[in-house]
Amino acid sequence: MKHAVLLCLAVLSLPVHATDTDFVTRKTAVGHRDFRKAKEVLPTVYQGHERDYYCGCAYAGKQVDLASCGYRVRTNLARAERIEWEHVVPAWVLGHQRQCWQDKDERGGGRKNCGKNDTGYRKAEGDLVNLVPSVGEVNGDRQNFPYSQWTSGKVDMYGQCQTAVDFRNRIVQPRPEVRGEISRIQMYMAQAYGLRLSRQERQLFCAWSRQYPVSAWERERDQRIVALQGSGNRYVTDAAAREAFCR
Repeated sequence: MKHAVLLCLAVLSLPVHATDTDFVTRKTAVGHRDFRKAKEVLPTVYQGHERDYYCGCAYAGKQVDLASCGYRVRTNLARAERIEWEHVVPAWVLGHQRQCWQDKDERGGGRKNCGKNDTGYRKAEGDLVNLVPSVGEVNGDRQNFPYSQWTSGKVDMYGQCQTAVDFRNRIVQPRPEVRGEISRIQMYMAQAYGLRLSRQERQLFCAWSRQYPVSAWERERDQRIVALQGSGNRYVTDAAAREAFCR
């Protein structure tokens, strides 16, 4: 029987701090970007470290080398072979309680409407801290499911890839190598955008943050993001902030 820590994100409405003039568009500019422009600079963040987040697969451009990580396609070969930019805190979590997501008119509501008309949402959606490269099939399977942990043993849902998706319980267990980074991204997004974490979520992420310390790559990634965005994740660089978050 699985002993899952069920993560149910309760989200406060995101504060609207950004305006259209706060976004930069040039690749060499420093500042926040919307999601479309963020995707243009993300290859720079990961240059020299082209490894998929959930499985550790090597990639070049948008093409995934499935053999490099022993990846076994579940159902969708075309999507498995391409890299997509994944939101650690899902776009649905960032936006579903905003008015732009609820609006239903000729333009439709949801993510597309928020991306066009809500600058606060656009800032959160394009925040480089929250964006990572993912095998497209895993990104699609993850949907907007929260993270959890239900086994300490090996999983084989995608061959040698050690991430698993529980569709029945709508949860995702990420591979151990990224759990610490995930926890600190969750801390950052909660603090930066007014997201409320449940008690179970906070316990899980604090446990992961302590079990999986900040790595050299995580620090380098943060420095690259600061160079492009002007700010990074304080929970990577400030141990006192991490401890304060977990009190």
